[in-house]
Amino acid sequence: MLRAMTQVGLVFFPAFDWAISPDHPEREERLLYTRDQIMEEGLFDLPEITEYRPQVASLQDIARAHICVPSVEKVATKPHLIAAGGTITAGQLVTGGKTRRAFALLRPPGHHAMRIVHGSRGFCTINNEAVMIEYLRKLKRGKLRCAIVDTDAHHADGTQDIYYNDPEILHISIHQDGRTLYPGSGAVDELGGPGAYGLTLNVPLPPGSGDAELLYVTEHLVLPVLRDFQPDLIINAAGQDNHFTDPLTNMQITAQGYARLTELLAPDIVVLQGGYSIEGALPYVNVGIILALAGLDYSGVVEPESEGLTAKRRSVREEVVRTVAYLQSVWSGRQEQDLGQIFGENDYFQRQRYIYYDTDQITEVQAEAIKRCSACSGYRRVYSRAEHYNGRVSKIGAVLLPWQACPSCRRAAEEAYERLKAEEGLDQIYLQDPEKEDGGC
Repeated sequence: MLRAMTQVGLVFFPAFDWAISPDHPEREERLLYTRDQIMEEGLFDLPEITEYRPQVASLQDIARAHICVPSVEKVATKPHLIAAGGTITAGQLVTGGKTRRAFALLRPPGHHAMRIVHGSRGFCTINNEAVMIEYLRKLKRGKLRCAIVDTDAHHADGTQDIYYNDPEILHISIHQDGRTLYPGSGAVDELGGPGAYGLTLNVPLPPGSGDAELLYVTEHLVLPVLRDFQPDLIINAAGQDNHFTDPLTNMQITAQGYARLTELLAPDIVVLQGGYSIEGALPYVNVGIILALAGLDYSGVVEPESEGLTAKRRSVREEVVRTVAYLQSVWSGRQEQDLGQIFGENDYFQRQRYIYYDTDQITEVQAEAIKRCSACSGYRRVYSRAEHYNGRVSKIGAVLLPWQACPSCRRAAEEAYERLKAEEGLDQIYLQDPEKEDGGC
């Protein structure tokens, strides 16, 4: 009998009673075949691979990562709380020493959910790995250094938004070029805010990229950056919609490519994201990931359709090599950059964004000011106006404190919050403070 070399905990939550709609890609049976494949391969017979039940995230757990409008109760369903709670369970298994690695095989996914949440976008409402990270940071009083490597075919714009100005979180997103796929973002020049410049790295891959391109990025960019950053935890947001059979994307990754990526990356925690080829991809890819996490031979995991893959174009590889070389230079030179030239010389860096919630048909205009501070990463002030498909409009103001905010920024944030309370025309006002038990919202 094969014996696993590494202890792995699986947290499985298929949400068989939840779907966006009966024929939607994010529907009930999405993980049904994966469950069958895991059972058929006898992975639960290995003593080093153990299944754990997910917990239910509390409203306070969600509020540490998000500002839900008008409230967590109105935005998140019970399946969302269980998916987020199951991800917390995976984090507890690893940080508590119960298992060496953990895989949160659950839905609904979450990496398109941003800090401000008016509804669902990109099939996502609650950012599962962000909720887990903030839960673990709460236990360690904010002193936890994490690296998130998101390998979903779609840019992880929600996770990027949450950690764009956080110096303790490295976020790398490897995705199909946003000029060819939702959500249209994730260009190489999106590199983080003034408090965390260079800690956001986006690797847009040309359509048609396959295993060779994904593994080139991993070996030549991701692994060297991780060695420099020295995170306490490596988290792989393992979207599988860049598989060659996925109906929503144009990539050519195979189960062998995913497994080899997992072996190289050696993540502490894997969190499932997208992936909508529910028979042709997910059963094989997830088994390959589990075997790689456990240190077992995954060479026999091959999809029936993989023999028909076309050869990659030389131009695809050349573009990927150029992108990696550019990001290598960004990473190596990030600490010598003149941030005044990038973000201006004002006390606040300001940006305005237009955000579309394709799932719930909401249009949001968001104006954000980030305090530039030499003692901490600085607080953020956000105005958000969201227009819903039925004509309802909600206007909110929010002040976001970072972990370990300096006394000056804490005072300034509290004053900004009081000024927001005095403004007319805002439906709700929020103060998010991660160091408070309830997240401050």
